[in-house]
Amino acid sequence: MNTTAQGPRAEIDLAALRANVRLLRERAPGAAFMAVVKADAYGHGALACARAAREAGASWLGVATPAEALALRAAGAGGRMLCWLWTPGGPWRAAIEADIDVSVSGQWALDEVAAAARAAGATARVHLKADTGLGRNGCQPADWPALVGNALALQAEGLVRVVGLWSHFACADEPGHPSIAAQLTLFEEMTGLAARLGVRAEVRHIANSPATLSLPESHYDLVRPGIAMYGLSPSPAMGTHTDFGLRPVMRLVAPLALVKRVPGGHGVSYGHLYVTPGDTTLGLVPLGYGDGIPRHASGSGPVLVNGKWHTVAGRIAMDQFVVDLGGDTPAPGSEAVLFGPGDRGEPSAEDWARAADSIVYEIVTRIGARVPRVHLNG
Repeated sequence: MNTTAQGPRAEIDLAALRANVRLLRERAPGAAFMAVVKADAYGHGALACARAAREAGASWLGVATPAEALALRAAGAGGRMLCWLWTPGGPWRAAIEADIDVSVSGQWALDEVAAAARAAGATARVHLKADTGLGRNGCQPADWPALVGNALALQAEGLVRVVGLWSHFACADEPGHPSIAAQLTLFEEMTGLAARLGVRAEVRHIANSPATLSLPESHYDLVRPGIAMYGLSPSPAMGTHTDFGLRPVMRLVAPLALVKRVPGGHGVSYGHLYVTPGDTTLGLVPLGYGDGIPRHASGSGPVLVNGKWHTVAGRIAMDQFVVDLGGDTPAPGSEAVLFGPGDRGEPSAEDWARAADSIVYEIVTRIGARVPRVHLNG
């Protein structure tokens, strides 16, 4: 009998993360490696994952928000770091003083970073982002010459240094999508124009996880793997994690909080969407949508208990859900495995993504702070 005295937890295998980083670096041998640790390293714990990625050869860290970047610096994460999701009035000066590279997509941001650099008495390292077709952040081609020219004028004053030119794919996880080639062509044109105007960038970068895995022509000077670093495939269309030799880093487990016999015809959880077909055993798993377990997986989410797959019975509640164990009677405290690498017969995060009609990114990233991260092989 597999029992545990511990509560629910997300076990994070840092040895697997290091192995994934090394594998991904082999996919892009001529490029620097940025370990993307935004959103608390996709739910895996940003500081521990940043350190493990550095140990495996990552030369950059990438985060979305200034708060993430400054928290990592305050915790002792050194080396090059890029922060890209800024809003007006953001802590530009703090980022400059913390030696963080910043992204600029428009004139307002260039004005603010220049003012912050002047106040700090320092030079800001800037990556100019081009919108090559994703339509989110990034500078439109029509506005690009002016943004580049103004950045170079500020560079001549010593306020900024343009160290990067970058963009982001819209559909790199859909092999053969026509937008991929179109974005690469536009990226070449926009970075080429910047070079002709006088930009001497250290790094050009556009490759996310799917591009790192499948588009060597997009690797340029630096690649930015996110989800693949955590051992997960970017999309079912590309294959599973095993197809790429990746190992999932997170294993989500919980002890059964209660095991009880119930008669047939017994309703289970809110709304009685599930009614027991006969006498059976129910197991209570102390995790719910308050912990990031997707409510959309009610009635379909897979769980391994004592070596057997079971399915969520009825609705997933805020703090708990139920599995119908059939005739099995595991002891309270027996381990329920929601997902993991899969080599012990357990479901994967990809299985949960299918069950919730979602994506694997959401499954791991949404696991809440109430679930302790236990970092192994640190």
